[in-house]
Amino acid sequence: MSTFELLSKNMQKKIWEMKWKQFTPIQEKAIPAILTTKKNIILSSATASGKTEAALLPILSDIERNKTTGLRVIYVSPLKALINNQFERVTELSDSLGVGITKWHGDVSASIKKKFRSKPTEILQITPESIESLFINYPNDVGKIFKYVEYVVIDEIHSFIGSDRGVHLQSLLSRVKELNETNYRVIGLSATIDDYEVVKKWVDYYDPDNVTIIEEKGSDKKLLYSLMAFKNEETKMLRVDLLEDIRELTRDSKAIIFCNSRSKVEEVKVFLNRLAKREGVGETYYAHHSSIDKKEREYVEKMMQEAKVPKSIVSTSTLELGIDIGSVDLIIQLDSTFSVSSLKQRLGRSGRQSGSEQTLQLYATDEDNLLQSLAIMELVLEKWIEPATDFILPYDIAIQQIISICAQGNGINGNELYRRILANPAFHTLEEEKVVLLVKHLIKIDILELFDKTSEVVVGIEGEKLLRGKDFYAIFMSPEEYQVFHGSKAIGQIHKTPFVGENDQIILAGQIWKIISLDDKLNKCYVVSGKQGRATSYLGDGSRFHEKIGEKIMELLCNDVEFEYIDEEASLLLKDSRKVYHFKGLTRKNRAIFNDRNEYIMETFASTEVATTIYWVMKYLGVTVKGRDYYGRIKFTYDKNIHGLLKQIEDFSLTERELLKLIVEIEPFKTKYSDYLPKELLDEIYAKRFFDLEETINFVKKIDWIVVQ
Repeated sequence: MSTFELLSKNMQKKIWEMKWKQFTPIQEKAIPAILTTKKNIILSSATASGKTEAALLPILSDIERNKTTGLRVIYVSPLKALINNQFERVTELSDSLGVGITKWHGDVSASIKKKFRSKPTEILQITPESIESLFINYPNDVGKIFKYVEYVVIDEIHSFIGSDRGVHLQSLLSRVKELNETNYRVIGLSATIDDYEVVKKWVDYYDPDNVTIIEEKGSDKKLLYSLMAFKNEETKMLRVDLLEDIRELTRDSKAIIFCNSRSKVEEVKVFLNRLAKREGVGETYYAHHSSIDKKEREYVEKMMQEAKVPKSIVSTSTLELGIDIGSVDLIIQLDSTFSVSSLKQRLGRSGRQSGSEQTLQLYATDEDNLLQSLAIMELVLEKWIEPATDFILPYDIAIQQIISICAQGNGINGNELYRRILANPAFHTLEEEKVVLLVKHLIKIDILELFDKTSEVVVGIEGEKLLRGKDFYAIFMSPEEYQVFHGSKAIGQIHKTPFVGENDQIILAGQIWKIISLDDKLNKCYVVSGKQGRATSYLGDGSRFHEKIGEKIMELLCNDVEFEYIDEEASLLLKDSRKVYHFKGLTRKNRAIFNDRNEYIMETFASTEVATTIYWVMKYLGVTVKGRDYYGRIKFTYDKNIHGLLKQIEDFSLTERELLKLIVEIEPFKTKYSDYLPKELLDEIYAKRFFDLEETINFVKKIDWIVVQ
């Protein structure tokens, strides 16, 4: 039987109506696997390869054939914007089969949610945080809602693996399974993924062999790419000739210009529109990031889909995932991405049309960004991406889930609470005695309350304060923000910092505004049009540095390979960066320690965990350490033999707990629920998430360190 014939008759009819000529390779593989097996499935293929349809065509066919009603499919998405974007696309398929669909997130009306609760549709599009809200707000309904779910589709599953939101989702799905009578299957969708063993365990911890990987490697699309350098001189502001080059490239193209910060998005968008205006062209560039009001972002997305003339979006990672803005001719990356997988995701946004090319223009504004851009591009060409990893010791996330479980049942027997936490795959790394310690501590600080006679655990008074807070459903920390209004129109948000005040000029949503008043009680900021502003400052995300990128950077510095895809200024910068390494005869097995009298800079190019561990071990050993940067360069003062210091690090024998005595006082660990952890567990998390003594000692031993005077 052909793939087409496996689908239901009405689905076949719909495909004829849409005039599809053939299935994509991932669809050819996925449809039979979903319809003829009972396994969990991960679909991994390039962006715009038809993964969503690869999952939904067979699932909708299955629902139609069995004529089942009630909720059958939970479609989990990492973004509300992605749900909104895909809703019409999914509805077009489901309506033709008489299958209902509901989207559920914070912006959906109460009436739609009430209607779903009374009569659930077959498909529910939802975020993890909204699943949490169902357990908290409608504990009497969730059993009925989740009882007959047959499929859980997880879009962009790679964005959850190894993250706090991933642990949260994994825990929520375990709780759904406790209420489920059909043993639902997971269908995960991902464009970039590696180390399938980690992913398989995340999907089905107790039976990872029950997870099938369906992978469609690579793309037959031609890739055009270039890297240009425009080094900033004594300023963080971008060079005008760089912005003029972007204008030249995008004048007749539809492009996404990716920046690494919201403030840079605002700066670039405003200046590019000034250049366009000088040419007599109207607004051509639009800003897109998480601090811009939702309606404004949706307007920009819709406008890009329908644009008949060249338009471009300047964006942060908000457009890295699969939000549909139509076909894109060109991807521009301004300074390096922090990971290989991120660049691959962004590159996949271009060349979606059949027969079109993928086009990428990289820019670097300093030596470090040039080296990192070059290293990441080379790793993309080598088809390497960061492997998936487990999230380490989620005791802090367990606090939220313990409160949620107690609230869901309006109290729970203590032994049953322990059983549910320890049986939950999300918490498989937690030791039983430490979970007991955690619960006892939560009772002690009134997050929980224990009734001795019945051994029942309920949410305590302090726990109720958390539970009833506006952001309990999310596991991640949200910075305090002002909502920005121009009259009655919401523009977006800016972070509350000491640097924001009345009469300040800011840039938001690509326009210049003057702050006329701030309401700290209501967290509102009122603005009028301004004349000249600075890009608003936002808090960063603390990205990690992978050792593979560091190794590639060291390789680039030590060899003499010339790259045809970099321009003359980039070539000169690379040549200049290589001089000392070539002069000293360094290889990729070496690392340099630059020395000027008693001042040193140790250049590790190691992972964030290893560089952080070296930094704190040196502090513990009494070294005057002045700082460390993203690339693992450690600046310090030392008046003794440097090789003796390296030997002390190699022989370091203290435990992480002893090391932490110094660290926690200076740089306390902070997550959303860390304030409610007992110190023993807080120290353990800090040690395991941010340090790696064993790997650090191995790294220092294997490296041949060269002191450069």
